[in-house]
Amino acid sequence: MRFDKQFLTSALPKATLLYDQFPTYPDMAVDSRKIIPGEIFIALRGAKVDGHDFILQALQAGAAGLILAEARQTVLRKIDVSLLQNKLVVLVKDPAQALIRLATAWRAQFDCPVVGITGSVGKSSTKEIMRNILLEQGWSCLVSHGNQNSLIGAPINVLKLRSHHQVAVFEMGISGRDEMSALVDIIRPTIGVITAIGHSHMAGLGALTDIAEEKRKIFKFFAADHIGIINGDQRLLTQIGYVHPVIKFGLKTTNQIQARKVRVCNSKIHFTLKIYQQKFIDVVVDGNHESLVYNSLGAVAVGCLLQIAPDVIVRGIQRPVNLPGRFQFNEINIGKGGVLIDDCYNASPESVKVALLGFESMSGDYRKLLILGDMRELGVDASFWHRQIGRLIRKVTSLGYLILVGEQVKEVQRVLSVNYPVTLVADWSAALKLLESYLKEQRLLVLVKGSTLGHTEGLSELVRQVGRQSAQNNLLLKKVTVQNTTQI
Repeated sequence: MRFDKQFLTSALPKATLLYDQFPTYPDMAVDSRKIIPGEIFIALRGAKVDGHDFILQALQAGAAGLILAEARQTVLRKIDVSLLQNKLVVLVKDPAQALIRLATAWRAQFDCPVVGITGSVGKSSTKEIMRNILLEQGWSCLVSHGNQNSLIGAPINVLKLRSHHQVAVFEMGISGRDEMSALVDIIRPTIGVITAIGHSHMAGLGALTDIAEEKRKIFKFFAADHIGIINGDQRLLTQIGYVHPVIKFGLKTTNQIQARKVRVCNSKIHFTLKIYQQKFIDVVVDGNHESLVYNSLGAVAVGCLLQIAPDVIVRGIQRPVNLPGRFQFNEINIGKGGVLIDDCYNASPESVKVALLGFESMSGDYRKLLILGDMRELGVDASFWHRQIGRLIRKVTSLGYLILVGEQVKEVQRVLSVNYPVTLVADWSAALKLLESYLKEQRLLVLVKGSTLGHTEGLSELVRQVGRQSAQNNLLLKKVTVQNTTQI
């Protein structure tokens, strides 16, 4: 499993090596601002910027090599030759395709169990719960970083596989047709998980049936000796014939992995875990978010396939999971203060409903405020789904204020009563000013929810300016009282 000239020329037979000093491992990076010394910088051309314009910065940051387009090799003339010596410099026709081919060839060298996790919601949380289980087991594992789950991020993570890894876990996200097939060609999962099907990326994927069909392609190479894992509470996944066995998880009694007697008490979720009609184990996880139960069950199913003992699995799912922008508690550091719940990594009708359920169950010495942004990529049904969310909000009786941010959320306002305490603003900065005015008068419990282009702009900027992530997240949880969750 050496990354050397023989491997590279086999994976990229038409590549040209200008400099051939190979680093020990094929760690790749596509952002010159985040280069770690020793990584190879791949110059990708994006919609707004071209990585070839940042080659010098990458080298100055310690890049061990470059992969760039043949058509842009003239950029090297502007760089001091001393910066290129003792580096790997490779010319290819298409750097993005070169990355994919390298990752595909690298993955083919490994025979350890490889877990692929996909779904409209819950991918990252399920992956991180799986990480905790593997840590409890004491196995050496590779778990994909952050939300690097695309045709760029996934190959970068695959290239981090090493001979000592006993298990690898990859998140697999898609926004367009045929992307799952391409991801599966690279990752070749031996265990596949579909967390849920929901109204996400509908503009690129189509209706729910189309989304389900695309997600099921994670099992593209599965044969009779492979086992898939699906959310057994969703008819779009269960009423399909598979050429391989499947394990179902969920709340229904027809599932092999079940959660029974689910209840919320004092900011914790309690449930009884049932495994194959045999094991009944009491489980307690931090939070009041319904999706945590499903994400935990998906990870339990993987643990069972890996033959990890039930007590180890339970210890793993009970370890805290804290992901940026996923119902993450922050301390408000301006005005009268309070608690801000950052759930603005992304938004779909399903995830907004679950967030509203969790928010409604909370109480304390606060006035509640919801900041809701546009749900993006819903296609032609966007107006309908925003109106549906408006109808749900009418049932959140504990809500004191509502701030709507964007254009599509105008549909939310249309179904609210004339006297409803709602304000519509154009962007996050206007929402911030309004929030600051409320905080001058009172302590608030704030939920921020919306699609924010990968948590890099939009409402996430408001969160950064108002909230502070606490090292004592459990203390923030204790500042609010959580009652048993009721349906809205």
